[in-house]
Amino acid sequence: MARISSKEALLKHYEQCKGRLALRCLNTQDIESAKKDIFCCGGTGCHASSSNELIDRLRKLIDERGLSADVKVIQTGCFGFCAQGPIVKVMPDNVFYVQVTPADADEIVEKHIVNKEIVERLLYVEPMLKERIRDYSKMSFYAKQERIALRNCGLLDPEDIDDYIANEGYQAIAKCLFDMKPADVVQEVLNSGLCGRGGAGFPTGLKWRIAAGVKADEKYIVCSADEGDPGAFMDRSIMEGDPNSIIEAMSIGAYAIGANHGLVYIRAEYPLAVSRLEKAIEQAREYGLLGNDIMGSGFNFDIEIKLGAGAFVCGEETALIHSMEGSRGEPTTKPPFPANIGGGYWGCSTNVNNVETYASIPVIIRKGAKWYSKIGNWNPELDENGNFKRTISGNAGTKVFALAGQINNVGLVEVPMGTTLREIIYEIGGGISGGREFKAVQTGGPSGGCITKENLDTPIDYGNLGKIGSMMGSGGMIVLSDRDCMPAMAKFYLGFTKDESCGKCTPCRIGTRRMLEMLEKICDGNGTEEMLDELESLAKTIADTALCGLGQTAPNPILSTLRYFKDEYIAHVRDKKCPAGTCQKLYNLEITDGCIGCTKCKRNCPVGAITGELKKKHVIDTTKCIKCGACIDGCPKKAIIKA
Repeated sequence: MARISSKEALLKHYEQCKGRLALRCLNTQDIESAKKDIFCCGGTGCHASSSNELIDRLRKLIDERGLSADVKVIQTGCFGFCAQGPIVKVMPDNVFYVQVTPADADEIVEKHIVNKEIVERLLYVEPMLKERIRDYSKMSFYAKQERIALRNCGLLDPEDIDDYIANEGYQAIAKCLFDMKPADVVQEVLNSGLCGRGGAGFPTGLKWRIAAGVKADEKYIVCSADEGDPGAFMDRSIMEGDPNSIIEAMSIGAYAIGANHGLVYIRAEYPLAVSRLEKAIEQAREYGLLGNDIMGSGFNFDIEIKLGAGAFVCGEETALIHSMEGSRGEPTTKPPFPANIGGGYWGCSTNVNNVETYASIPVIIRKGAKWYSKIGNWNPELDENGNFKRTISGNAGTKVFALAGQINNVGLVEVPMGTTLREIIYEIGGGISGGREFKAVQTGGPSGGCITKENLDTPIDYGNLGKIGSMMGSGGMIVLSDRDCMPAMAKFYLGFTKDESCGKCTPCRIGTRRMLEMLEKICDGNGTEEMLDELESLAKTIADTALCGLGQTAPNPILSTLRYFKDEYIAHVRDKKCPAGTCQKLYNLEITDGCIGCTKCKRNCPVGAITGELKKKHVIDTTKCIKCGACIDGCPKKAIIKA
């Protein structure tokens, strides 16, 4: 690799690398005769579904047929459409294949590459239209998305820096170093309206301005990649699919605040993300885009990786800093804030942002604050110079959500702020799986709350979610159906936060345990109506007195479910019934008159709890039944119910 020693050298290298994009460009004169790029999803989720074997098989077949000069198989990051993975995209044909297995590789090469025919059976079937679609941009899952943080995921090789440069990579830091002063960079980010995407939603530009205003010889800029919410995988996918965007963004932030050292705090459970980030850092150093005298500008900046042990509390910035220093990951009282002397890494002024926040920075610098601020539903107050003063309502830009739970289209979605929950769940997510009835959506993970169907048309932004008892959080979005029990869901999240509490403060250490004990009694049928009042009172006390965000928000699942689904709690404590049929101690299995006596349930029962003769109604002995559900799954007449 040749060192890029100036802005001009970067632009020259960009022109050289850009040629490779011609192979993927949709306006290629003769698509049939053009060279082909076969993009294969190489994210963690698709690796688990044998995408590595698929990629190896495709490459082997291409080599065996002597097509290597004209066809390139590229491992990408996550495409986002996880429910349909592994995904293969052939360019410049713009053909999108779904649920591809290693066994399908031969047909793709033989039929599509050699004979120039579409493999129809591997195309996505749009549920509403009942027809196969080859162009992913016309799929309902992608049609309403606006991919900014995810702009390169699935479209480049994350292990090749030239692919990133070909997509205008590192031009934003070049613009900062040669055309902007640090204060100009801070103002541009402030004017864009970008808020921290880690959960709190604090204006990123304001955070940078505070750090930039601290007079210090040593400053640090930190990327929080310790994503810990159950069901959340936004940051992991960005690091796996576009690691150079994080490096470039941290370089921009370091220039803006006056730092020369960067650290990425990433959980060790993300081995693929760690590997690709390490490789990207190494390549950036070889190109002279990290290290001393970057592009001949005189600016010095480098990045190191710190591995975390997976503590959820280390999403809080002071706990994260202590963990990087080798101490217990415990939060401290603020002030001093990390930006202040004495509050940051080794006591130095430190700025912390998360992965998704950084991912939007390079494109904001390249395209400008005005472009970004018009995306979303942001309504700011500006001063006489057109600079940001304060937010009146809404938020700018896009937000990435990890859409999971009882939803047809599981995956990563990126939508403009102000998009409604109804649009995300029904138009992008494809509705509730199994044709079930929507009950609620949990946003913000264990720190968030439930949103009911009455609020499905709420425009999503930080303020609106707070008004209805939930929060944005890092972006987890779990969809719940009528089969989900709300007290049991609250119990699940309380179990998580109880385990993840660092134990430093009494409200969180003891309070979460007491709340969990009450929820366990409620779900086991041992709760009382008085206990519900005690639970609510304790939850409010903990929210007011806990030291950090983990403890302060731990009661949210309880408070929101009590607010919207108190009838379910009443059923558990008064009637000793679980309306959703989830809490095992609050229902029995019963065979109805629809039984035809096929004996299948009797044969499937692992404990011999079912008796009956052939062609006669069977009976379940509830004293023996372990409620494993094998009888329900095997009954051809659906004659076994929870009662």
